[in-house]
Amino acid sequence: MIMSQKKEALLLLEDGTVYKGLALGKSGTTGGEICFNTGMTGYQEIYTDPSYYGQIIVNTNSHIGNYGVQLEDEEESASVKIRGMVCNTFSPIYSRHTADFSLQEYFERANIVGVSNVDTRHLVRHVRQKGVMNAIISSEILDEKLLMEELLRIPSMDGLELSSEVTTEQPYFVGEEAGSQWRIAVMDYGIKKSILKNLTSRGCYCKVFPAKTPFEEVMDWKPDGFFISNGPGDPSAMLYAVESVNQMIKTSKPLFGICLGHQLLALSSGINTYKMHHGHRGLNHPVKNLVTGLCEITSQNHGFAVDPDAIASHPDIEITHVNLNDKTIEGIRRKDYPAFSVQYHPEASPGPHDSRYLFDEFIKLLRAS
Repeated sequence: MIMSQKKEALLLLEDGTVYKGLALGKSGTTGGEICFNTGMTGYQEIYTDPSYYGQIIVNTNSHIGNYGVQLEDEEESASVKIRGMVCNTFSPIYSRHTADFSLQEYFERANIVGVSNVDTRHLVRHVRQKGVMNAIISSEILDEKLLMEELLRIPSMDGLELSSEVTTEQPYFVGEEAGSQWRIAVMDYGIKKSILKNLTSRGCYCKVFPAKTPFEEVMDWKPDGFFISNGPGDPSAMLYAVESVNQMIKTSKPLFGICLGHQLLALSSGINTYKMHHGHRGLNHPVKNLVTGLCEITSQNHGFAVDPDAIASHPDIEITHVNLNDKTIEGIRRKDYPAFSVQYHPEASPGPHDSRYLFDEFIKLLRAS
């Protein structure tokens, strides 16, 4: 496995910028939208987060792989969801005694292609300046012209519907029905396991539904409330989900949305979304709760946001949270229905736990309903 680190690989961006490095993971070629995550830990949770489906992740921490992989506690879904990984120093060995195996072996098993020895500081500055774009990694095609031909075949994330590709194929249950206080219908647009854990630990019995489940079928289960999950892709391309969320709101049952779920709540309320210049991805984004006046350090992963002007002028929507870095909208709630959402990840896996109170807020709505 150490020898695979000596094989040359290329990272080619859509604007023609090239980075040369060393291959990691499986030899091959892979492409997707390139984005960066500034977290110093939690790489395994990032790689298995369905919201990263279709994307190449740049890990900005200087060393990746040094604590290996531990399957039992750190998987957010059943498989690795990223398309590829870029880092500076990749460690083929690990020091954590509880790890199951190395990150190199993990990527080989998951057929993930990556590249190391890249100047990630330069790369991140480039993406911050130029904006997110498609990219391609290859350890088999080292001709830049041929690689660009492959890159141009990759579809843009703008307008791309991806939740139906990562959702569960069949409904399933999480938690114990006996003793649970509430039945929560969870719409799986790319759900993370840690979100479900936060719900079940608070007395919720969850039925997780495939993304395109008809509203009537969800209601047949007689849920007490709804959870709208995170997920990948462009929310404006998910008209089926927008219609479902709109119907759920009108039942007057409590509804809580996270990330993509936040965007879908906005769209179902007549608020447009837009693609961000380079998005928010990391574990240290400051968000102000406008209700309490307190600041939270949050975990974030999104490339789309909701229109602040449309929300500000909407008679039935209140802005509850804003990002202190760029003033983007981080949370909203309906004034006329018990429905609210946040753009960031209160389950914070990985990340700080400042925002887990939001699950308690959902429980308060369930108690009051």
